[in-house]
Amino acid sequence: MAHPTGESKDGGLKLDFDRRLMLQFRGSVVTSDAGLLAYRELDDALGLSAVAGETLADARTGKNGRHALVGLLRQSVFGRLAGYEDVNDADRLRHDPAMRWIVGGKAARDRAASPSQMGRFETQWLAAPANLSALSDLSGQWIDIVHGRRPPKGIVLDMDSSVSPTHGEQEDSVWNGHYACTCYHPLFVFNQFGDLERCTLRPGNVHSADGWVSVLKPVIVRYQGKVLRIYFRADAAFAIPGVYECLEAERIKYAIRLPANQVLQNRIAYLLKRPVGRPPNEVRRYYATFSYQAASWSKLRRVIAKVEWHPGELYPRVGFIVTNMSRPAERVVAFYNKRGTAEQWIKEGKGAIKWTRLSCRTFAANAVRLQLHALAYNLGNFLRTLATPEPIKDWSLTSLKEKLIKIGAKVVSHGRYVAFQMAEVAIPRQMFQEILRLIAELRPQPPPAPA
Repeated sequence: MAHPTGESKDGGLKLDFDRRLMLQFRGSVVTSDAGLLAYRELDDALGLSAVAGETLADARTGKNGRHALVGLLRQSVFGRLAGYEDVNDADRLRHDPAMRWIVGGKAARDRAASPSQMGRFETQWLAAPANLSALSDLSGQWIDIVHGRRPPKGIVLDMDSSVSPTHGEQEDSVWNGHYACTCYHPLFVFNQFGDLERCTLRPGNVHSADGWVSVLKPVIVRYQGKVLRIYFRADAAFAIPGVYECLEAERIKYAIRLPANQVLQNRIAYLLKRPVGRPPNEVRRYYATFSYQAASWSKLRRVIAKVEWHPGELYPRVGFIVTNMSRPAERVVAFYNKRGTAEQWIKEGKGAIKWTRLSCRTFAANAVRLQLHALAYNLGNFLRTLATPEPIKDWSLTSLKEKLIKIGAKVVSHGRYVAFQMAEVAIPRQMFQEILRLIAELRPQPPPAPA
């Protein structure tokens, strides 16, 4: 870089490879996140922020608050959706024109909340017990709104735990031997559309199924009487009698992986002998179904075994599933195998939304951060499943962030309107217009005019 004589410190930057080029930084009139406006349109069409405003309590007692609570929440959620996961990002983000119009109110013509305001909002107001409880319920309320536009006949719930590594002195961050790091150990429940139904933050040293009742039960209660059937899938960490009994009492069909033991192995001993003859070049699969009762179980339950012989492997791969489903063994196994999509959604949350970024000192503040990340994830997933045209239907949240959200735009203000002059690179005008059309179809229809 060169700084020619006479060029002011705040002037343009010139490049040595071609002196005709000048770089000018105009943060208040240029945005790199213009695509967030599509998500704000979806928020308005579904009324998501309005529900949040009715749910959360404003802890401020004065009358001179610059920003409404809903605006602060939008700044937290939309900022995370765009990749700004730290409160300190608000120092520059508050001047971004796209964020100012997303926050709304006084921010549209002035500026959004500062880092200190966002810090108080996230670590004090939302961390209050009543607000943290309401925040935990908010994802489910948003999903109910979406299902009002797209009613499902049945719901498939996938429960899984994950790891959020910590790198400081965060409260309740503990060494976990399985993950070999100091971490938190959050628990998640997704539905088949990829929406995050509910999550909770837990200390790093708890069992994978610890606290499953407080996470799963509210989700089940929400869906009772609303859908024809509820299904549940989980890995072997959730193969405990309490889970079976709860699901059976609620008449929920389930498929849960069962840890192997010698009794189960003996039941399928005839499938564990290497078949006679030259091994084929393809995988050979065998299934068995039988009744089984562990010492801690109150009754017999159906168990399905799958045995796979792979070319070049000396021993077979064996898996057991406990289920109350009556469909054939092959179909139960196929149903259970789709549980892997929940692991992909967790990876998307980590990669696109950065929900492992839990760097506050107190546990309550980090629990708030996880819930805000969950809302950002759900908002991103709503647009992906409800309002994406066919060419980008299968894009990941990361691709949508990099190509849709990160659209550069120049902001031009006129007397009666503000124009965002958006770049056409990955998302051309026609595709953006189609996104807005799909969002418009989600708005409540006005009542018919009286005859």
